[in-house]
Amino acid sequence: MPFPLFPASAQAVDAATVQLNLDFVWIVVAAILVLFMQAGFTLVETGLTRSKNAVNIIMKNVMDCAAGALVFFAVGFGLMFGTSSGWFGTDGFFLSGIEGQDQMWTYAFWLFQAVFAATAATIVSGAVAERTKFTGYLLFSIVITGLIYPVFGAWAWGGLFNGSGWLEGLGFIDFAGSTVVHSVGGWAALAGVLVIGPRAGKYGPDGKPRHLAGHSLPLAALGVFILWMGWFGFNAGSTTAGSSEIALIAMNTFLSASAGAVVAMAVTWLRSGKPDAGMTLNGVLGGLVGITAGCANLTPGFAILTGAIAGALVVYASLGLERFVDDPVGAIAVHGVCGAWGTLAAGLFDAGGFSLATVGVQALGVVAAFLWVFPLAYGLFTLIDRIVGLRVEAHPEVLGLDLHEHAAQAYPEFVAGGDGYGVPDDEFIPAEV
Repeated sequence: MPFPLFPASAQAVDAATVQLNLDFVWIVVAAILVLFMQAGFTLVETGLTRSKNAVNIIMKNVMDCAAGALVFFAVGFGLMFGTSSGWFGTDGFFLSGIEGQDQMWTYAFWLFQAVFAATAATIVSGAVAERTKFTGYLLFSIVITGLIYPVFGAWAWGGLFNGSGWLEGLGFIDFAGSTVVHSVGGWAALAGVLVIGPRAGKYGPDGKPRHLAGHSLPLAALGVFILWMGWFGFNAGSTTAGSSEIALIAMNTFLSASAGAVVAMAVTWLRSGKPDAGMTLNGVLGGLVGITAGCANLTPGFAILTGAIAGALVVYASLGLERFVDDPVGAIAVHGVCGAWGTLAAGLFDAGGFSLATVGVQALGVVAAFLWVFPLAYGLFTLIDRIVGLRVEAHPEVLGLDLHEHAAQAYPEFVAGGDGYGVPDDEFIPAEV
């Protein structure tokens, strides 16, 4: 054996230091990938809606991230990860007074969790697009980031820092947030669309939904690929350590998204005779959401099955929900429904073996998320509507939120007319305009 360059004790210290530095680098890089997902959400929402509302969507996504980071720093992180008896944290606000954690690690951990919080808020943006006042939306975004998301997060993830959640104490499995992030955002989105109502012209006189085409499928596709890339930070980054686990998690993430896309395409092809591009893109996202809970504890085969079922769910849930609620981007189906499915799948297909008790805890977590988020979000949207107003009036909605809310145009060289910045066709104009 060669003579060691350093004594054994020095070698051990050096290895530990290298691992610690690797952990720091990985969690920051993963946080940056998750932050980049905001660009993906912006492009998906912009592409799947009409050009006259593009600036409004951009502004909402920027504020989800920027205002969300500030409120999560001030309040949300403490509620989620402060000292807790199982329900919510009572200290750590403004990152002050947190004991038992290295200060620099606190900063890194906060960064990673802050971009997760912003993701939960952004899910709501697309569902309520094209008819929501910017002020009303901003108020809701602040509350979901500072209260709604952190409290449920404390139940499931509080033990990752200084807290202790009652759900995680029962053995709840949600490694990267199928329920904690995605279903929370999806159920809040459902509450929002119920309070705010459908876009003008979405439903015909017979009550049947009309297709209001988005203005740029290429933008939406680019957004999905950005989200797909960022999801490796979302899922593999949730190790919060540079470890070999990353390999399985990344592979499962890729396989599930791929299966979701293929099945969503196949279902639409069989239904209509043509493969639908928009549904296929949402199939990717459904597969990603579905595997987020179980990415670390499922075998690759079950990751494929999870994504495949999510791809089918996206199609049927979107079509079913469209009969009752207007969700321009399919956020409720992708994040709410597939988030719930993914959480159940993490228990059903657990590599450690099937356990009815485990599945029961998973189901309890899904129900708890809905019962916490939906009534609170519905009440908050209703309160905002009564205080500052939630929906723009009919005429500004027809002309576009960009001009009304921001005095700007995303494409100023476009010729007004059709369903862009001008007045839409008569069938889409409400009677009161």
